[in-house]
Amino acid sequence: MLAVGVLALVGTLQLARPLPLPITHTVLPRSSKVPGVPSPVPWPAQGQGAIAVPALGMVLASGTEQPVPVASLTKIMTAYVVLRDHPLALRTQGPAVTISASDQSEANAEADADDSSVPVQAGEVLSERQLLDGLLVQSANNLADVLARWDAGSVATFVSKMNASAASLGMSETHYVDADGIDARSVSTAADQLRVASAAMAIPSFAAVAAQPTITLPIAGTMTNYVRQVGSDGVVGVKSGFTQAAMGCLVLAAQRQIDGHQVLVMAAVTGQPGVDPLGAAARATMPLIDATAASLQEEPVTPAGGRVATITMPWSSTVVAGTVAGSPSVAVWPGDTVRRSMRWTRLRAGAPAGTKLATMEITGGSEHLSVPVRSAGPIPGPSLAWRLEHF
Repeated sequence: MLAVGVLALVGTLQLARPLPLPITHTVLPRSSKVPGVPSPVPWPAQGQGAIAVPALGMVLASGTEQPVPVASLTKIMTAYVVLRDHPLALRTQGPAVTISASDQSEANAEADADDSSVPVQAGEVLSERQLLDGLLVQSANNLADVLARWDAGSVATFVSKMNASAASLGMSETHYVDADGIDARSVSTAADQLRVASAAMAIPSFAAVAAQPTITLPIAGTMTNYVRQVGSDGVVGVKSGFTQAAMGCLVLAAQRQIDGHQVLVMAAVTGQPGVDPLGAAARATMPLIDATAASLQEEPVTPAGGRVATITMPWSSTVVAGTVAGSPSVAVWPGDTVRRSMRWTRLRAGAPAGTKLATMEITGGSEHLSVPVRSAGPIPGPSLAWRLEHF
């Protein structure tokens, strides 16, 4: 009887023991390089040029860049700092700002100097959204200062915030001395301007303002966006700039269809010369966007059929496939590396088909996908004999 009891106890303990882990195998390589060669980029003959695809975290410049005046491109950072400090939900107006007598005097002086401005009156109340409309669409120098003082108490304090934000965005060749870009000592590069523009366009309220072909303000009435391309050929922003020191400067963002997926493509130029510097900037920028889009492609990250992994249980010779539903893909640039990793789930023996086996993490550029991997068939459980035999 003692022997029977011992055997029963051993059997009970054996059946209660945790099962060994499955043998897992990832079918796909951990990394793969995207084939192909990018299309030639038609860099401007003079000045600077840069291209960016925010989804890829990619910024390419025409060459070694030196900081140069960027005129009203400065206002991209002005709007970015304001929206970071005072977030504005879509289709809302935000806080109200009362125009002072000095604000009116500044607007009058800007108009007399033939600088870009929006007329205002002392006591007039404008919302944060209206001020941003005038800042980005009409490039109003006076509204840049109104926003700066509203945000930080003084333009000088606000400019310090601008420079701190530039540093945090990796804009190592940028230094601001004003909020509107009139001062030629506010300098940057085309690549740096794409860094702040990419960050700003990721803010839905900024993107909504920049995408407007026209705006209407109480006193000024209806005004047309200085970026004439907005609203056509997929262009959704963002900002132009001109001074005699800076010449023609432009940052454009456009939506492009890449293998059926919409991708934001951006380009910037500075220092475009000629009798029509802003026109020259536009003629230099659109080819950069189109050439960039021509090189982009959607790279499938799983093979046809979706089989990405296998598992084998130690008690069975049955191989269970791990599959991914659909056809996930990432937007990539020729020469990019697509990386994959697998986070395995604790599995339950005897689980049915469709059980989640793992999560596959996929990275291409700065785009990241988390894709569930599920069993194509049931996961076999161990037999009673196997459990009793394997101590």
